[in-house]
Amino acid sequence: MRFLSESPSLHAHCYRVLDDNGQLIRHSNFIQVSEDIAVKMYSNMVTLQTLDTIFYEAQRQGRISFYVTTIGEEAINIASAAALTLDDFVFPQYREPGVLLWRGFTLQEFANQCFGNKADYGKGRQMPIHYGSNKHKYFTVSSTIATQIPHAVGAAYSLKMDKKDACAVTYFGDGGTSEGDFHAALNFAAVTEAPVIFICRNNGWAISTPTSDQFRSDGIAVRGQAYGVRSIRVDGNDVLAIYSAVHAARKMAVNEHRPILIEAVTYRVGHHSTSDDSTKYRPADEIEWWRMARDPVTRFRKWIESNGWWSSEAESQLRSSIRNQLLQAIQLAEKVEKPPVKDLFTDVYDDLPPNLREQEKLLRETINRHPKDYPADVPL
Repeated sequence: MRFLSESPSLHAHCYRVLDDNGQLIRHSNFIQVSEDIAVKMYSNMVTLQTLDTIFYEAQRQGRISFYVTTIGEEAINIASAAALTLDDFVFPQYREPGVLLWRGFTLQEFANQCFGNKADYGKGRQMPIHYGSNKHKYFTVSSTIATQIPHAVGAAYSLKMDKKDACAVTYFGDGGTSEGDFHAALNFAAVTEAPVIFICRNNGWAISTPTSDQFRSDGIAVRGQAYGVRSIRVDGNDVLAIYSAVHAARKMAVNEHRPILIEAVTYRVGHHSTSDDSTKYRPADEIEWWRMARDPVTRFRKWIESNGWWSSEAESQLRSSIRNQLLQAIQLAEKVEKPPVKDLFTDVYDDLPPNLREQEKLLRETINRHPKDYPADVPL
């Protein structure tokens, strides 16, 4: 009689290509990237970093209501996006705007969404950072945790049935793996052999709950194996490791019709959101160490500089240009009028049902009675 141990004798291996100083680890096996792709990845990481800084400041100034940063997780965003094709469908959580950025979503489109103006594709009905784009096959962000994971499996199964040369990709945090949706999705994907890539950003924290209070397993990768899903653990701050792992995962998912789970080990350097103060539950020096010693942007910059593909002059020009573009986008987004009141009730039913007509009527009557209690920039 032998019981399986509750913990393995060996921890799952973590795949790395670059060391903390941006140098190739000897005998590393990775997918080669061209100078053009490497520079584009780095430029997108800097853009994402700058986007976070400026929009976070805008929220603190009261110009937008809410924001979530990706500080410390830029490599996962950009490198994974670069390894996919534009035919693949993305089901994000809320910390993956870099994927949308890589696919061509403009800085103006980001600003329009965060300010909820008339040009926002969601018509102001979503919180800031809840992006979505049909054009870029990027499903609209939902605040509810992990609901997108089974959706991705269903989409992947559909792609398989239609014999498409594409896969579905879904992102989530370590906290998402504590939801039932994660477990149902992995089992569903394994049984149906759906071409889906699960990318878990294991950043150590589910808001204020550390991974040590979430699970006792050896991270996330072993859970995939338990469900019959091929899995890998990757250094989430290593651009080349993420790019190579996602590139290989996509090839297996599409060609072999199988799900793949990628556990990207990283750290959430920023607060959970602008509604959070993470110094209340974790040491400030721990945050600073990850910001300075394990920053994925600095690490990748060292590698492209060592190849002669980047310089201090290019760095200065890029950061100045992106900052100016973002400030202009924000100024323009602020001036665009808000969506009209009627948009609160449209796009669900073809013909508005009586109860919604009644609600719209009551809302308009209330606004007319108490005009000072409602925003003056929302057209009636």
